[in-house]
Amino acid sequence: MATVKNYLSLVKFSHTIFALPFAMIGFFLGVIKYESIYNPLPWYQKYGSKFLLVIVCMVTARSAAMAFNRYLDRHFDAKNPRTAIREIPKGIISAKNALAFTIISCIAFITACYFINRYCFYLSPVALFVILFYSYTKRFTALCHLVLGAGLSLAPIGAYLAVVGGFDTLPALFSFTVLFWVSGFDIIYALQDIEFDKSESLYSIPAALGKPKALRVSELLHFFSAACVIIAGVYGRLGILYWIGTAVFAGMLIYQHSIVKPNDLSKVNIAFMTANGIASVVFAVFVIAGLFL
Repeated sequence: MATVKNYLSLVKFSHTIFALPFAMIGFFLGVIKYESIYNPLPWYQKYGSKFLLVIVCMVTARSAAMAFNRYLDRHFDAKNPRTAIREIPKGIISAKNALAFTIISCIAFITACYFINRYCFYLSPVALFVILFYSYTKRFTALCHLVLGAGLSLAPIGAYLAVVGGFDTLPALFSFTVLFWVSGFDIIYALQDIEFDKSESLYSIPAALGKPKALRVSELLHFFSAACVIIAGVYGRLGILYWIGTAVFAGMLIYQHSIVKPNDLSKVNIAFMTANGIASVVFAVFVIAGLFL
């Protein structure tokens, strides 16, 4: 019988570290906007419940997306030596249970959105469509990485919407940051499966362009991501702590490209998990600290 640990492994729960910090940035941008306008009680007294609901939304949406991806790709995963150890190919979690887990996560996400506000509730099916649709894209377009980036980019603007009940330029800039950042590092991750993708007629930028050109595309996307961070800082007139966080974020982008080479993919996982985990967490800590100080 599958345990909680198995399901956490199925959805790669640790990878929540990528988008969740940006959701926190969007959330606290909304809090600061309301603080400056209405000067309410301390944020945790007025927004504590929404804070928890935003975290629930992040976890359940991402869990639904990952479980559905594993369900849909189970036959490909079984053929690929790199992914054959995943829970469904190994029989640890059945395909039926993975699909059930996806449905339960979707229901939990929509329910949490309902309790946040009507805007989040009305838009929740749209968000689910984007993040679930990604799982199909590798079957027909090499731009699948951008679709993944678009799914995770909903985090900052969605969290801002949860507080403010509307959209604004600054959280949108952070959404574009996530779009380009995630797309870029997903291309790096996909370098590992070039030959398999070609053999199974699956689409990806590395499979379409080869390793050297794919890395150049990734670099360009990360350049755009860093540019969005800089534009956000200038537009929002953010302080010194923000720019320290920006330096760390940009530094981690440069670092991951310095350790992954077309002829040496041994450090892909360090680039994918370690560098990007540090980039998102440290950046968010400095941004949020700067908002309150």
